[in-house]
Amino acid sequence: KENYDRKPNDIEKYIFLRALQDRNEVLFYALIRKYLAEMLPIIYTPTVGEAVEKHGHIYRRARGLFISPDNVNRIDDMAQRLPSRKIEIIVVTDGHGILGIGDQGVGGMGIPVGKLALYTVGAGIHPSACLPICLDVGTDNENLLADPLYLGRKHERLKGKEYSDFIKSFVEGIKRNFPRVILQWEDFSKQNAFSNLDNYREKITSFNDDIQGTGAMVLGGIISAMKIKKTKLIDQKLLVYGAGAAGIGIARQLRDGLIQDGLSRQEALDRIFVLDSKGLLTEGRDRIDDYKREFAKPGHLLNGWLTENLYSLTLEDTIKNAGITALIGVSAIPGSFNDRVIDLMLKNSPEPVIFPLSNPTSKSEADPRRILERTGGRAIVSSGSPFPPVTIGGREYRIGQGNNAFIFPGLGLGVIAAKTGVITDGLFTAAASALAEAVPESDLNNRYIYPPVEKIFDVSYRVALAVYRKAIGDQSGVPIENGNPEETIKRRMWIPDYPELVPAAGTLRS
Repeated sequence: KENYDRKPNDIEKYIFLRALQDRNEVLFYALIRKYLAEMLPIIYTPTVGEAVEKHGHIYRRARGLFISPDNVNRIDDMAQRLPSRKIEIIVVTDGHGILGIGDQGVGGMGIPVGKLALYTVGAGIHPSACLPICLDVGTDNENLLADPLYLGRKHERLKGKEYSDFIKSFVEGIKRNFPRVILQWEDFSKQNAFSNLDNYREKITSFNDDIQGTGAMVLGGIISAMKIKKTKLIDQKLLVYGAGAAGIGIARQLRDGLIQDGLSRQEALDRIFVLDSKGLLTEGRDRIDDYKREFAKPGHLLNGWLTENLYSLTLEDTIKNAGITALIGVSAIPGSFNDRVIDLMLKNSPEPVIFPLSNPTSKSEADPRRILERTGGRAIVSSGSPFPPVTIGGREYRIGQGNNAFIFPGLGLGVIAAKTGVITDGLFTAAASALAEAVPESDLNNRYIYPPVEKIFDVSYRVALAVYRKAIGDQSGVPIENGNPEETIKRRMWIPDYPELVPAAGTLRS
């Protein structure tokens, strides 16, 4: 830890920890587990974004598989040469939609490496069971193509049928060699994220954390916020600002949460508003992507709205006319939740729910501390990146971090334990409810909607247990022989044991 503390900045700390992971994984995980709140932002968001951008410049040792059109037909051979054949979790990216920084090519490998570290430290999945994969299908980032230290294939990205055929070969190769593995799609472009998920979720046990994990994380936070407000989810008008993979994933999960609370599908959709870069999704607008279409509002629902143009409705237009009470930002447009937006939210609700969730910190829709200051501490706030607490009127407010790490490690563990073939949407709703239940009454009284990150191991246990029970109840999982779900989950959670060595009595120390 002393060597870590001597590093001058976050990226140097990241390099130090990655080098330690390469040398001694048990010590790496023991260290991370001991200083989780401090080191989680280093091994993952927000520092991993900088590490991805500088991938070729800070590269030390290879970790994981890089699969390209040149070697996709050799997956069988690569699988045979892996240090471990008992792979349970694969996180794969093609580096196209990294956080808020876009196309990073093979630099995107930092994301699967970081996510899998969270599977281990968060849910105790043994590192030998984890495999990071980066699909090297080219890049359209001109800066990378001109960089002599870029390590990927220097040509434009595969598209269309070439890309689809490559993904098909990749999935078939993974399924052939690891038939029981969980495949997590990570940081693909918006359209590819949805098409890969929809095309393969029933062919291989798979999910997309950007879509489904983010949605479950937000739903868990909204459920906690409703407990603080002492009201119901079905009484809210919800706005998702940003219609990429995360935004539509959130909208889908909110829809499922509303349906679970007793609304019809249409009633649920009527309470959810989604904005993309062109404004509110409406049926009369040209060229709406297929994955957004479900959330486009029919014209009759907008009757009586005060606006200059019904087909170009802004964030402020929608908040005012729809009476929005919960605002979720995944737009990567910094400062978009300005004082006018905050004031409009406060008019609609004495306790507005405002989540500026975009990562990294520089892309956040607002500084959550400003939201609390502007509302006198009345807003219920969460951010996507860590922010220090703020004091208002003599009271300190902790900024809760909405982190997918509260969902995906436990979900993966529960799916492994239940031997689930298909990861259904209902498993994510169960995970969201378990996350909300993990927030104690004392934290809710202090307006905290998420647990502190240092509780991630306990939260993952709760999530895994809920996912396991839901899978067995839905008969998509395989019941265990001893009938004890709690013991089954606990037995699978590896804890890095790295005892401190001290000199024996009477020995000399050099």
